[in-house]
Amino acid sequence: MNDALHTMRHSAAHVLAAALSELYPGTKFGVGPVIDDGFFYDVLPPQPVTEANLPVIEQKMREIVNRDDAFVRKEMPIDEAIALFASLGQDLKVELLKDLKEKGTTKVRPEEMQDVGGKPDVASIYETGAFVDLCRGPHVAKSGEIGAFKLTRLAGVYWRGDEKKPQLQRIYGLAFQTKDELDAYLLMQEEAKKRDHRKLGKELGLFVFSDLVGPGLPLWTPKGTVVRNLLDEFVWSLRKPYGYQKVTIPHITKKDLYEKSGHWAKFSNELFKITTREGHEYAMKPMNCPHHTQIFASELRSYRDMPQRYCETTMVYRDEQSGELSGLSRVLSITQDDAHVFCRESQIEAEMFAIWDVIDAFYRAFGFELSVRFSRHDPEHFEKYLGTSEVWQKAEAQISSLLAKRGVASYVDGKGEAAMYGPKIDFMAKDSLGRVLQVATIQLDFNQPKNFELTCMSEAGVAEPIVMIHCAIMGSIERFVSTLLEHTAGNLPMWLAPVQVRLATVGKDHVAFAEKLLAELVASGVRAEIDSMDEKVGKKIRNSAMMKIPWTIVIGAKEMEGGDFKVNVFGQEEDLTIPAADLAAKALEAGKRP
Repeated sequence: MNDALHTMRHSAAHVLAAALSELYPGTKFGVGPVIDDGFFYDVLPPQPVTEANLPVIEQKMREIVNRDDAFVRKEMPIDEAIALFASLGQDLKVELLKDLKEKGTTKVRPEEMQDVGGKPDVASIYETGAFVDLCRGPHVAKSGEIGAFKLTRLAGVYWRGDEKKPQLQRIYGLAFQTKDELDAYLLMQEEAKKRDHRKLGKELGLFVFSDLVGPGLPLWTPKGTVVRNLLDEFVWSLRKPYGYQKVTIPHITKKDLYEKSGHWAKFSNELFKITTREGHEYAMKPMNCPHHTQIFASELRSYRDMPQRYCETTMVYRDEQSGELSGLSRVLSITQDDAHVFCRESQIEAEMFAIWDVIDAFYRAFGFELSVRFSRHDPEHFEKYLGTSEVWQKAEAQISSLLAKRGVASYVDGKGEAAMYGPKIDFMAKDSLGRVLQVATIQLDFNQPKNFELTCMSEAGVAEPIVMIHCAIMGSIERFVSTLLEHTAGNLPMWLAPVQVRLATVGKDHVAFAEKLLAELVASGVRAEIDSMDEKVGKKIRNSAMMKIPWTIVIGAKEMEGGDFKVNVFGQEEDLTIPAADLAAKALEAGKRP
C-alpha cells in the first residue's frame, strides 16, 4: 500500500467517525485504523447501527467530503488532551491516553498506535469541521481529496480485545483512489463470494460447524478428512528426503514451559488456560516449538548429530475473539504442519534453502505465484520481542544474506511483522483472483535455544549454542484449505479430490454391474462411489458436476456388454473414451500426485 493511499484511507476512517457524530450524537469512538482494502472504526453508538443504516452513514460521509472540510492538526500536552476528550464524553479515548501516559507504548495495541502515536507526553488531534478526533495522522489536507469509498459490513468486537470491556460495533469500509479501482475491487469481491470457502465447503461436504461445539471449531467430514490427510502426506513426501523425523507431543503443558520459553509473558492473553483439581496451572498449547525443544534437550547432542529435524502435524489452540473468527481462515483449533530444525550456525543456510525448496515445490503444484516478505522486528517497540538488539541484528543479517544468495531481487519489508523470538521469511501467494495471502513461513530463532540452554558438543568438546529454525509449509491446514478452495473455486485436482470417480447408473438393472466395477476401482486405489438413485441420468450428471467430481461415468447396457467407457470430465466439454480394461489404470494415472 503506497503512502498516499494509506493517508486517504486513514482520512476516510476519520470522516466515518465525523459522520457518526452528526447522525448519532453521543457516539463513543474507539480506534479507526487502516487495513488492507480500506479502514474500520470501532464505535459505541447510543443505539446499535444496523446494515440498513450503512447507506445513510455513507451518504453523510459524502456530504462531509463535498463540504471539503480542512483537516487541521494540533499537538497538545497529554494531560490537556485527556481533559479535552473527557469534556467531550469520549471515555475510550481518555483510557487510551491514560494508558499511553502511565504505561507507555507497551500497553497500546498496534491498531491503536495509528491513533495515539508513540509519545507518552504529547497527543496529536485533528479537527474536521466541528469534529475532533485523537489521531497521529497523517491525513489529506481537505476531505474533498478522499477518493472512492463504500461501507461494507458490521462486526462485534470487545474494546481492546478484552471480553471484560464494552462490546463495540466495528464498521468496515473500502477506500480506493479512483472509482474504477473501487468498482474493479467490488467485482472481484462478487466473484470471491461465489468462491467463498464456507459456501464451497458446505456444498462439497468437506466440513461443518456446530453451535453445540462452538464457533471457530470446524468438524471435518469423511470427505474433508481425505483432503486434509492427502495434503499432509504431500508435505511429508517433500520433507522426508531432507531427513525430517516425525515426533508427537501432548496438547497441554504446564505453565512453566511457556514461562521459560517467553510465551507466557508475551502471549498469555491468547492462551486457553486449565487449572487442575490440585490447583496446577496448565495451558492448551498455542504453538509446538517449546515442546520440541524438550525432545532435543532430552539427551546430549554431538556436532555429529546435527541438524536434528523434527516435524509434526498437530493442532494448537488460540483464544481468538469471536468477532474475528471466519470459516476456516480464522479458527480456535489450528492444525499446523509444523517443523523445527535444531542446527549449528554454519548449517543455517543449507537448512533454510532446503525448506525453501519444499515450499516452492508444494505451491507450484497448485499454481500459486509466490513472493517474499522479510518480516523484521520494530526497534521502536522492542518490548514485544525476546532477546537483545544485538541478537536480532545478527539474525536479520543472516536472513538478508540468504535472500541475496537466493536471488530475491525485491521483497516486501515487513517491519514489525517478526515473530516474538526471531525474524522470518513469509511467503505470499497470489491466488486466481489476484489476492495476496500469507502462506508458508521460515523463522530464524536464536532466542528460544538460549532460553532453554540448548547446545551441542563441538569438535573441540565444548558446549556450542545452537539455532532453531521454525517452518510450516501450509501454515495451517484449515487456512490453506480455505485458500485452495477459493483459488480453485472448489475444483480440486484429481489427486486431491475426495471422490475421483462417480458411477451413475441408468436404471436398477445396471446397479449390480456398477457395484462390481466400483469394488474393482476401490481395490485398485481409486476413490470412487456410485449413484444408484432412481433419477434420470441427466440429473445425476448435474449432481456430480455440482460436487465437482473429476470423472463421472454413466453405466448402462452398453457398458455392461463390455463397451468402452465414456468419461464425463468436470470442466471439459469433450468426454474421454477409455477401454473397460484400462479404466482403473487410467484413473490412477490421472489422479497421480505431483
